[in-house]
Formats: sequence, structure tokens, C-alpha cells
Amino acid sequence: MAETLSEPDRSRQEQAALDSYSQIVTSVAAELTPKVAALNVAHRRSRGRFVMGTGSAVVFTDDGFLLTNAHVVGHSDAGTAHFADGTTTPFHVIGADPLSDLAVVRADGPTPPPVRLGEADALRVGQLVVAVGNPLGLTGSVTAGVVSALGRSLPASAGRATRVIDDVVQTDATLHPGSSGGALATADGSVVGINTAIADVGLGLAIPVNGTSRRIIATLLSDGRVRRACLGLAGIPAPLPPLLRARTGRRTGLRIVEVVPASPAARAGLRDGDLLLTAHGEPVTSAQALQRLMLEDAIGHPLALTALRGDALVDVIATPVELLAED
Repeated sequence: MAETLSEPDRSRQEQAALDSYSQIVTSVAAELTPKVAALNVAHRRSRGRFVMGTGSAVVFTDDGFLLTNAHVVGHSDAGTAHFADGTTTPFHVIGADPLSDLAVVRADGPTPPPVRLGEADALRVGQLVVAVGNPLGLTGSVTAGVVSALGRSLPASAGRATRVIDDVVQTDATLHPGSSGGALATADGSVVGINTAIADVGLGLAIPVNGTSRRIIATLLSDGRVRRACLGLAGIPAPLPPLLRARTGRRTGLRIVEVVPASPAARAGLRDGDLLLTAHGEPVTSAQALQRLMLEDAIGHPLALTALRGDALVDVIATPVELLAED
């Protein structure tokens, strides 16, 4: 009998919690839905054919610039943006970077006020997030969920150039085709990610809004493209020998599994099987750690590298070249 009598109280508490959750989601939706456009883009195919693609984009400046995914715009230079209030405007592509899957476009007509960009580095696993996009061309669709995981990696490629996008946000907020380029926001409406991929049912990924992506966006705005450095090697994490581990306090290095012929790494004397330990004095524990040093300012500048070859430490100097993304 006691349990039966307590049911109404329990229901009121559950309703109150649901109301609080609903208020957060509805307030974020009300703020962001007008500011997330549906994009229609014509992609050229073989024999002169065109295929229409769809995606989403987020207004992030007050003068008509929108942020989306590079794979949404592809090689197109223009398209049409549709907003939730029914307005439509052409846009042109300012710049795209397939190796971060970010692109900037500019509307040729009026746009709503911009979103507030947040900081993905402050996210916590389990935190409530709201996704706003245009799946299947349905303007202004909203889903909600939590941050499922942080620090995921997402492979990206452009021609034969490949890279790993760091610190990708994983969420269980439902995403569908067409959601790419839409907003992932926190409870206060700050946009902390640009939705980019559906890895599986209940598993979506978003490019984080953080210091790295802000630099990429600024470069796209100023130059229309992002230049990166390249050493011409591929590697996998591998454990350090016990004595070296004890001396350095580090557990892993980067085992070189391929050195591209005539590349900066090959000219410097690095070999397959070398265990790369440091670059520019910084520990190299993964491909991503080395990748973070391969920015535009590294192109053409000597880079000190230390590797373990057998039982000997080998110091070399390599001069990175520009990474060319072939179509």
C-alpha cells in the first residue's frame, strides 16, 4: 500500500525533471533553429552530370559567413541556403579543408544573427548536448542526447593525402544524412561542434569548436585553404624499451612503418623500423602528436628529430615540405 501511495509523488518528480530537460532543449532549439541553414549543393559527376547534395551550415558571423563540413560542399563553389523562416539565399564557397572536414561559405543575401561559438575542450562525458540540422532536407530538425565520449579520432583524406582529425566529440544525439554541417550545442546554446558523421545507430561524431578549429576557420577566411607540412612517413604507436621508459618517463614512441622515397624523412636518413621519440624537442607518442607539429609554419624549416635505431639514439634534421592534397 505504501508503494502505491507514493506513486503520484514519484510521477510529479519525474514530470518536473522532464519539464526541466524539455525547457533546456526547447530553449536551445528556439535559439539555434533560425541560425542553421539547409544547404543544397550541385556536385559534378562524370560525363557532365550533376547530383544534388544536401547538408547543413551554421551562421557564425554577423556579415553572412556560415560554417559547414568540407564534404558537404565538396568541389562545388556555390549553392543555395534555406533558412527555417522560409527565406532562401545563394551562397558561394570561401574555402574548404577536407583534412579537417571544415568549410566556410558566405551567403549572398541576408542571414539571421550568428550563433555563439563555445569551447569543446570544456565538455564532459555525460553532458547534455542538442543537435540542430536539416536531415533529409527537413529544415530545423532537433535531437538531444549526451556527450558519449571525447578525444575520438576521425580519419580524413583528400586525394592521396591523409590525416587524422583529433579530439572529435562522440554523441548519442540522433544524426541522419543531411545533418552534416549542423550545430552541436550545450545547454546554454553555445555551439561546441559541427556535426560531421554518423558512425552507427546512436553514434554521431562532431568536429570540435576549439583552438585548433578556430585557427583553421581563420585561415579559410583569409586564404581560402589550409597549408600543412609533411615529412613523408607513416607510423604506429609502439612501447619504449624498459630502460628508455624509465629514463624518460614515457611509455610509447612512434614506430616508423613506411618512409616515402625522396621525402624529407628519407633525405634525413630515417628508416623503416626506427622508433621516433621526439620532434622539435616534443615527445612523439602517436601519429597525431607528430601531426600537430605539421602546421604551415613548419614548411621549409629544419626540424630536429630523435629516433631509436636498435640500441642507439639517432639525431637527424628533416625539412618538411608542403602536403599536397591531390584531387
